[in-house]
Formats: sequence, C-alpha cells, structure tokens
Amino acid sequence: MLLSRVADAIYWLSRYLERAVHTARVVDVAVDHGLGRPSATDESAIEIYRRLMLPPDTGPAVSLADGALFDTANRNSVAACVIAARENARQVRDEISSEMWEQINALYLEIGNMRDDVLSSGRTNYVTRSITEGVHLFEGITNATMGHGEGWQYQQAGRFLERAVGTATLLDAFFTKEAGPAAIRPLDQADWVSLLRSCCALESYCRRYTADVRPERVTEFLLLNAEFPRSIRFSATRLEGAVAALARYGGRSDGTRAERLSGRLRASLDYAQVDEVLSEGPHAYLSGVGRQCMQIHTALYQTYISYPIESALSA
Repeated sequence: MLLSRVADAIYWLSRYLERAVHTARVVDVAVDHGLGRPSATDESAIEIYRRLMLPPDTGPAVSLADGALFDTANRNSVAACVIAARENARQVRDEISSEMWEQINALYLEIGNMRDDVLSSGRTNYVTRSITEGVHLFEGITNATMGHGEGWQYQQAGRFLERAVGTATLLDAFFTKEAGPAAIRPLDQADWVSLLRSCCALESYCRRYTADVRPERVTEFLLLNAEFPRSIRFSATRLEGAVAALARYGGRSDGTRAERLSGRLRASLDYAQVDEVLSEGPHAYLSGVGRQCMQIHTALYQTYISYPIESALSA
C-alpha cells in the first residue's frame, strides 16, 4: 500500500493537469468564439466563460486569456495548476517514470517561456494548443511508462473526478436555476457549439445526432453518453473503477464509503433520462453531481490519505 503522502501527490498531480487542460481548452474556444462578435452580455457564452475561469473580484481590464492562462494569483489558472502539478511530481520522483518527469518539467518550462515572451503570450491559440498537447502527451506517456498498479489508480481517480466536476460545472453554467424549458439560457446555436468544442465533443456529437445542435441533445451527450471520454457518465464509470481498484489494493473487501458513493453516482447516471433532468431542473441535478464528487473526494481522503493512525494500526 502506498504511503499517504505519495498517494496524495499522485492524485493531485493528475487533478491539476486535468484542470489545466480543461481551462486551456475553454480559453481557446472562447477566443475563437469572440472573434467578430458583439460585446459580451450576461447572456453570452463569452461572459459565461469569463465568470467560470476568473475569480469573482477580477476587474474588467484583465483579459480572459491573461487571467486564466498566466495569472499565478488565480489558483485555477493554467500556470498555477502546472506549477502545482510539477511540485507534486517532484515529491514522488521515485514513483513515476523518468519520461513522465521530463515531460511535466518541459511543460512547466514552456509555460514560463510563453508567459515571459510577449509575442507568444499574445498568440492565445498557439499557447492554449501547446498546453493541451503537452498535457495530452503527459497522459500518453503515463499510460505507456507507469505501471498500472496502485499509483496509477490514484492518478485515474484524480483525473476522472476532476473531469466530471469540470464538465458538470461548465454545462451547468449554460442553465439558470429554473426548471423545464425556462432553465435553458437564451443563447444562440453558436454558443452551444462552443460548449461542445470546449469539451472536444463537436465531432462525436455530430456523429451521434448530426449537425442539428439543440440544447437538450447537448445536455444528454455531455451528461449521459456512456462512450464519450469527457462526458460525466463516462468519467463517473472510470472513477468508480479506480476507487474499486484502490479498495482491492488496500485489502478492503467490505466496501468503503468512497466505493459506495462512486457506485451511487455511476448508477444514477446510468439510469437518468435527459427529459427528467430538464423537467426537474438541470441546475439542481448538475450541482448534485458536483456535491457527490466532493463527497467521493472527502471519502478517498478519509480512507487512504488523512486517516487516523489508529485505523492504520488496526488494518
């Protein structure tokens, strides 16, 4: 069984990188989406992205790209997340492969160079796509060079929990707190296309539904599709598998609280219907997904990372 500090570092290494690539992708789409469009209003995808990606006290003079990519005072910015991920990787150098360390270090140095280079930092699409490619390369290297044992399962749990939260939060922002059709914000089709692009889902959506982009279909795809790797249901299924594997490595055959919670989340998504979600209120449903993910995170910590010493001695 891994030391709790090692498990913690691998788990957060994965979460920070997933958060970084999610932010980079949203900024990339937001920049493209805003070209040639009128000034943002409260009911626009651009303003939605700005509210999600920047702290509430950010002034209007701060651009979405600068604040979400390079502002280290924003703990959810790409730069802050990569710095934190690299620090966690540094703490577990003996648990990860040398290729993983070299890639995350290269990504860290590249972001620092782009932040200091006025020319490249002004080329937002180049920056965001470099970050996305760097994180994807790290994930591929991890799968190819790290043993798929206990440490890898912590990495999987962190990645898919963060992905479920990120997709749920992004999708939720496109709805109000109302129930039924009134919950859908008055956005145009291009805004919903931008949401799909933010999740790398446009092509997969079109193969499933054709190019007819409708809010209820977008919701069903990003929330309930079992095959698309960035949907909430897919993420919950992978999260449940990782949590169950961690229980086996920990010798816990009676079922942990984290297992029960992750299984409940996955089952609720397996049997959900999009018309029921929309009629009852998508905001309440998606907020509930976020709360369940937080409960799973807390249960993982209580069971494997911040458990009392008495529990470790009695195991």
